[in-house]
Amino acid sequence: MSDSRMINTQTISVQEADFNVQTLYESLCVPHKTGAVAMFVGRVRDFSENPEQSSFVLEHYPGMTERNIEKIVAQAQQRWTLLGVKVVHRVGELGVDDQIVFVGVASAHRAEAFAACDFIMDYLKSRAAFWKKEITPKASNWVEAKQSDEDSLQRW
Repeated sequence: MSDSRMINTQTISVQEADFNVQTLYESLCVPHKTGAVAMFVGRVRDFSENPEQSSFVLEHYPGMTERNIEKIVAQAQQRWTLLGVKVVHRVGELGVDDQIVFVGVASAHRAEAFAACDFIMDYLKSRAAFWKKEITPKASNWVEAKQSDEDSLQRW
């Protein structure tokens, strides 16, 4: 039985390795059906107030993190008609300018693709069970969750 809201392709990956945006984009396209692909690629920026910060470590709880992301994607599937979703989130030690997250959504229409991509990214920031630790030559400290990330969820 075919459900027009069913996601044809879905990938959720939490990994240390970098990812190839072009490959992920191509894997989202469903021939003769995909009218839009919205993508977000997050990169590590020099955001720390500590000028000595050299990198950060992103940790997760294996199994739980993936399940949380699956729930977020399922919520997006219930709200919008999607042909494909790809979520790749890196963990481990990352430096400035490294790619950290990819969210891609394919749909027949751009409005659905944009909205679902934005929704998934907002929920990843606060519900996917990642923890960030800043690293300096002398010490390391855990980064607190931002209220602005929680506030972003209110629009959904």
